[in-house]
Amino acid sequence: MAEHLKRRIGFGLLTAYGVGVMVGAGIYVLVGAVAAEAGIWAPLSFLLAGLIAAPTALSYSEFSARIPEAAGEAAYIRQGLQSRLLAVVVGLAIVAAGTISAAAVLRGGTGYLMLVVDLEANWTMVALGLGLAAVAVFGVMESLSLAAIFTVVELCGLGLVIWAGWDAPASGDWGAAPPIVFSGVAAAAVLAFFAFIGFEDIVNMAEEVAQPERTMPRAILAALVLTTVIYALVSVAAVRAVPLEALGASERPLALVWQAAQGGDAKFLSTIAVFAALNGVLAQIVMASRVLFGLGKREKVFALFHHVWPRTGTPVLATCLVGSLVVLGAIALDVGLLAEMTSSILLAVFVLVNLALIFEKRREPEAPFRVPMFVPVIGLCLSAGALLFNIQGAL
Repeated sequence: MAEHLKRRIGFGLLTAYGVGVMVGAGIYVLVGAVAAEAGIWAPLSFLLAGLIAAPTALSYSEFSARIPEAAGEAAYIRQGLQSRLLAVVVGLAIVAAGTISAAAVLRGGTGYLMLVVDLEANWTMVALGLGLAAVAVFGVMESLSLAAIFTVVELCGLGLVIWAGWDAPASGDWGAAPPIVFSGVAAAAVLAFFAFIGFEDIVNMAEEVAQPERTMPRAILAALVLTTVIYALVSVAAVRAVPLEALGASERPLALVWQAAQGGDAKFLSTIAVFAALNGVLAQIVMASRVLFGLGKREKVFALFHHVWPRTGTPVLATCLVGSLVVLGAIALDVGLLAEMTSSILLAVFVLVNLALIFEKRREPEAPFRVPMFVPVIGLCLSAGALLFNIQGAL
C-alpha cells in the first residue's frame, strides 16, 4: 500500500465540495427557526452569520496554506499550540463530530426518503450508508464528482424555492416590515451560524488538492461567499411569501414557500432533501477518513490508517471504519442528542484553531497566504461567544 494521496482535485471541484457540505439538509428547516427570531429581517441574520464565520474561515485559509495536510485542525493545533496530546484529542473530536453528523443526516435523509417511497428504515440506512462508503472507497474524484451532482440538485431545488418566493403574492408581514430589532437579528445570526459549519471540512482534503497553498484559501472563501448569498436569497423568498407565524412554526418551511406560489404538497422538496442528506453523509465520510489518515502520519497508534490503496488512491481502512460507524450510529444511537453536541465540539475547535494561528503568526509571520493578526483574534472572540451561547442554550 502507498502512503500518499493523489493530488487530483482542482479549485472548482473543491469549491463545490465546500458548498455542498454547508448547503445541506439543515437549510430546509433552519429558515423557519431564524425567521421566528428575526422576523422579516431573517436575511440580514444570514448575512451577519456569514460575517461571523468569515474570520475563522480566513484563519483556516492561512493555516491550510501553511500546513497543507489531511490532518487539518490536528496539524494546525500541534504546530501552533505545540501540544501533541491536544492535537490528537482535536483530531479525534473532528472524526467524532463528522461521524455523528453523518449518522444524524443519514437518519434524517432516510426519513425524507420514506415520505416518498415506502421502505424499511434500518435496511434503508444500511444500504445508503454502505453505498456511500463504497463510493468514498472507489476514489476521491468519483466521490467529489458525485457530491457535485448532489450539490447541483440541491441548488436547483433552492433555486425553485427562490423563484416560487418571488412568484407568490407577498405576505402581509412583507408589506408592513417593522423596525429592526437588533437583539432578535443577533440571536438569529448565532442560530444561522450553524448553517455555515462545514467550510472547515475543506482543509482535510489538502493532500489531494493540486497547488494547495493557492487553491485551498480561494476555495474556502469562495464556498463561504456562495453559501452566504444562497442562504440570504432563500430566506428573502421565505419571509416574502409566507406569514412569519406559519414560517416559524413549520418543520418544512420551504415547502410552505412553494405551496404559497404553486399549491400542491411540494413532495419533490422531500426528494431534493434526500439528495442533500446523501451529499452531507458522503462529504463527512470522506472528511473523517482523511483526518484518520492524517493522524496516522503523525501518531504511531493510528499508523494503520496511514495507508492508501494503490488502485483507488484512497485510505480504504479509514473509510470503511468511518462508514461502518456512521451506519451503526444512525441505527443504534440517539443521534438527535449527539448531533446537538456536534456544534459545540466544532466551535471549541474553532476557538483553538484561531488561538493556534495567533501563536504561529507571532513565531513565524511569513506564509504563502496571510491574513492580518486581528482576523484570528476576532475569530477567537466570535467563536468563543457562539460556543458560550450554544452551551447556555443546551442547559
